[in-house]
Amino acid sequence: MPQFDASTIINLRDLGGIALVGNSAVRPGLLLRSGQLDRHDPAADPAVAALGIRTVVDLRSENERREHPDRLPRGARLIVADVLAEGTLPGGAAMPARIESVLGSPAAADERLGGGKAEKLMCESYRAFVTSEAACRAYGRLFTTLAEPDCGPLLFHCTAGKDRTGWAATVLLLLLGASRETAEEEYLAVAPAVRAAFAPITDRFAEAGGDPEIASAVFGVRPAYLAAALEEVRRLYGTVEGYVRIGLGVPDTAVNRIRARYVA
Repeated sequence: MPQFDASTIINLRDLGGIALVGNSAVRPGLLLRSGQLDRHDPAADPAVAALGIRTVVDLRSENERREHPDRLPRGARLIVADVLAEGTLPGGAAMPARIESVLGSPAAADERLGGGKAEKLMCESYRAFVTSEAACRAYGRLFTTLAEPDCGPLLFHCTAGKDRTGWAATVLLLLLGASRETAEEEYLAVAPAVRAAFAPITDRFAEAGGDPEIASAVFGVRPAYLAAALEEVRRLYGTVEGYVRIGLGVPDTAVNRIRARYVA
């Protein structure tokens, strides 16, 4: 599961090579995940160009896309799948779209997010990935796109590439036949890249007197977050396959094509 040394795309990873049941693995070079592409420079990142990415699925909100529009790899098409569509998610469920702004004032952050509230809000966000109509539509679009014959190597991403993207990667790996432990390992493996990418923000927050635990909860990946979403899947659908087929509305034929295409 290599992380690429891409200087202009944060947190770029290939899911290829991850072990699945039955001595199989995810087929390399077809399923890629990352943070936002607003600084992508094809000339500076020839390794990215060599991936031949043909489809980019952007999981970000309208505000995120407007403020930091994607710069696509050459020849790639863009599909928008807004997980946090405006006005559709409860309370703190849009936190993944506001990871920078919530730390603007240490005092305000402490009032809203101190005392363990940041982790609770992040868990609410992950539950909403499973329960909200907007998220189900968005993830449904990602999975139906993955089943299209001409989608080619596909990159899906959000802002940091850890929450909305991390949940998508987890569901995809479990659907393909990875164990929960393997899927969680991949989910947690992005932590160093995210920490490095957002160090200037977290450092400023700490220097201004902000609580490091708040920054860690907001910018981190934690088993509790993933567990919250998986518990919602179990409660509502029983299994990840039930969630994909019923909750996301992905037909059986598409699920079968996904498994046939991405399992080596």
